[in-house]
Amino acid sequence: MVAAPPDAPGLLTLELTALGRQGEALAETGDGKPVFVFGGVPGETVTAEIVAERRGYAAARVVETLTASPHRVEPECRYFGACTGCQWQHIAYERQLEMKRELLADAFRRVGALDVEPLPTLPSPDRLGYRNHARFTVSKEGGRLGYVHKERRRHVEVDECLLMAPWINEALAALQGRAAETTQLSLRYGVNTGDYLLQPTLQNPEIPLASGQKHYEEELLGRRFRVSSPSFFQVNTRQAERMAELAMEQLGLDGSQTVVDAYAGVAVFAVLMAGRAKRVIAVEESAAALADARVNVEGVPNVELRQARTEDALLELASAGADAVLLDPPRAGCMPGALDALLDAPPPRVVYVSCDPETLARDLAVLTAGPFRIEQAQPVDMFPQTHHVEAVVTLVRDDERLARLRAREEVVLASVSPRRAAILRRLGVAFETADPGFAEAEADASAGAADAADLAQLRALAKAEAVASRRGSGTVIGADTVVELDGAPLGKPRDAADAARMLRALRGREHRVVTAVAFVDAATGESAVGHRASRVLMRAYGDGEIAAYAASGAPMDKAGAYGVQDAAFAPAAEVRGCYLNVVGLPPCETLQLAERFGLRLRPKPEPPWPELESCPACAKRALPPTLSGHGKR
Repeated sequence: MVAAPPDAPGLLTLELTALGRQGEALAETGDGKPVFVFGGVPGETVTAEIVAERRGYAAARVVETLTASPHRVEPECRYFGACTGCQWQHIAYERQLEMKRELLADAFRRVGALDVEPLPTLPSPDRLGYRNHARFTVSKEGGRLGYVHKERRRHVEVDECLLMAPWINEALAALQGRAAETTQLSLRYGVNTGDYLLQPTLQNPEIPLASGQKHYEEELLGRRFRVSSPSFFQVNTRQAERMAELAMEQLGLDGSQTVVDAYAGVAVFAVLMAGRAKRVIAVEESAAALADARVNVEGVPNVELRQARTEDALLELASAGADAVLLDPPRAGCMPGALDALLDAPPPRVVYVSCDPETLARDLAVLTAGPFRIEQAQPVDMFPQTHHVEAVVTLVRDDERLARLRAREEVVLASVSPRRAAILRRLGVAFETADPGFAEAEADASAGAADAADLAQLRALAKAEAVASRRGSGTVIGADTVVELDGAPLGKPRDAADAARMLRALRGREHRVVTAVAFVDAATGESAVGHRASRVLMRAYGDGEIAAYAASGAPMDKAGAYGVQDAAFAPAAEVRGCYLNVVGLPPCETLQLAERFGLRLRPKPEPPWPELESCPACAKRALPPTLSGHGKR
């Protein structure tokens, strides 16, 4: 609920109902527009000032708390609010930990449909003064260091940052007003070594700090690591040590295992695991990180470095008998090929370290649809006073489920449609076909509400179940397409006259085409069903064309009495959405559903296939990353 306080133009009274996308509190305007309120706590009523209007939302800041949360505290930083780097300094730390657990649980449910309750968040040893890395912007006037307000995009000068290690604040004081020769400045500090890196190289003789170092050194758990300027390293040194101990504990290392450290970076995990494993293979693509890693593994004979994309190396390594895999990908999560490799050759244990709950949940949904189950999900507070949450999730291979999933790989298409078979064949999927052997009217009789999507899903599932009932194993795929005009489904024509009637009704108009896909495990009866919808605008074909097409017999086995792919008649002026969905089998929905069902279809289409490539969802699911445009990190 929103109201404008009297005599206060530009201010709003807001009821804060939830958390927003980047840790702010969320409210709504009277017309339903979301407002992200910096400095609020869900459950509060506040007076807020709008600081930015965007197309889909408004950004605001709290100017007065009318009904305060019991978790509200006074921020310690004098820049809080002007600077947006800390989102939660006004929230008691114990509540911050609870909120991070809730954020992780919400991502699990909302993104991954995972019924997993995370453990209580592991608190940071330091709530302030923990960051070993600072990135400052430098003002054009006076060379003043600070940050940029993320909504107003204004420079905010700061003389100290309470999140930074004390040495960084001392360096900030020494640099303040003396760094006008650059616009960006990076400081990295070894909390356990006293070493540092200051980039870029600065020429001002008044600056008392050396600059331009290519790397610095830090210690974790008694091991020393070189870290170059472009290389990643955890910003909270003491918490990173605790997280490394946790990850190694969850891997169950006893000195006998071969472990793959995927996305190895500068080889921190690999080196720390070396003393507890028989062999560690560290995989990293970045040349800069690998240069550091080579230095860091010197004198550690059981660590092997490989420069490769993780998705390329994992299948080989897992197939060779890796006992455990540590995943520590960037914020974007694992590339699909890396997950495919783990599903093709699943190791007994996987520990996934993530700094993004949503991409983590997305990837866990894929792995748990396969032979893995989540043993433990541990949120870790690597970034106190902010909404960011790290997580360490332990997965174990379920061998009974693995056997069931392997049995699903024998695929049967419950259809006599040559078009569906052609699409599945062109995807590179091995399958056989079977006639469902029942009339669609039998399924329609129990359909209830005849919504096109519901009707198509009912028919697709009935077809798959009919074939599955005659088999003892394997996966049966059923599909059904419904053409909907003015809210009413158009079935297959009874005769040429009925086909002509449908074509006249569709002529020059837009309609909806829904194709449903169903999977049934013939051995267990487990099933999954989904659908995809497209819009088709028909061209203004003539009566003579209708008569000739109807007389040809081509419309008789097609919903709506037409085939969008019929070159001679060419009925469609435009298809909006997945083209192959209109033909009768959407690869995007089929492959996504197979993934959720734990079925490894392993598509290998040979391009060019313009109809598939025209649908971004199909291209993403079916084509290799270099062809679909999804290979960039």
